[in-house]
Amino acid sequence: MLIGNLRHRPVRRLVQLFGGLLLYGASMALMVRSELGLNPWDVFHQGVSRLTGLSMGTVVIAVGLLVLLAWIPLRQRPGIGTLANAVVVGLAVDLTLALLPPVEPLAAQIALLTAGIVGNGMATALYLGARLGPGPRDGLMTGFTARRPGRSLRLVRTVMEVVVLAVGALLGGKLGVGTIAYALAIGPLAQFFLPRFDVPEPQPGTTTPRIEPAPTA
Repeated sequence: MLIGNLRHRPVRRLVQLFGGLLLYGASMALMVRSELGLNPWDVFHQGVSRLTGLSMGTVVIAVGLLVLLAWIPLRQRPGIGTLANAVVVGLAVDLTLALLPPVEPLAAQIALLTAGIVGNGMATALYLGARLGPGPRDGLMTGFTARRPGRSLRLVRTVMEVVVLAVGALLGGKLGVGTIAYALAIGPLAQFFLPRFDVPEPQPGTTTPRIEPAPTA
C-alpha cells in the first residue's frame, strides 16, 4: 500500500510533487555543470557514471531503485512521491545536462553552483511539502533509524553520506567547494522554503482543513 492520501488537494500536491522533482534534477545538473563539487550522493552517482559509461541520470535511477529494494527488510512503505522520485529526478538530470553546455568562466560556474544549491533547497521543500512519500535515499536513512532506535538520524545520515562521498570520490566523482557549500546551505534553505510549500492534512473531525506551516525546528 502506498503512503500519501491524495483525497486532500490532489491537483496541488501532484503538481507540486512533480514540479519539485523536475527542479531537483535540474538543480543537480546545474551543480554538475559548475564543476565546483557535488553533494555526497551525486559525487557517488557521477563516480559510478564515469566508471560504467552510463549517463548520470541513468545511474541516479538505477541507484534509487536499488535503494528501494533495501526498504523491504526495513519494512518501509513507499509513497507515490517515492516511486516518482526514483525515476523523474534522473530523467530531469539527463535532459538538463543535454540542454546546458559546460561553462568555463569562474563567475559563470559560481552562478550555476549558487542556482543549483538554492534550486535544490526549494525542490526539496516542494516534494516534501506535498507529503506523498520521501525519496528513496531519505527513506533508507529514516527506515534504518526506526529499526535501530538507539541510533540518531543525524548519525545514520552522516555515516551514509560519508561512505557514499568517499566511494564516489574514489571513482572520480567531483568533490570540491560546492560539496562544502551544499552541506552548509541545504538545511537552512529547506527549512526556509518548507513552510511556504507544506500542504498539511486536514485536522481530524473538521470539514475545512487548517493550513499551518510545518515545524521548522
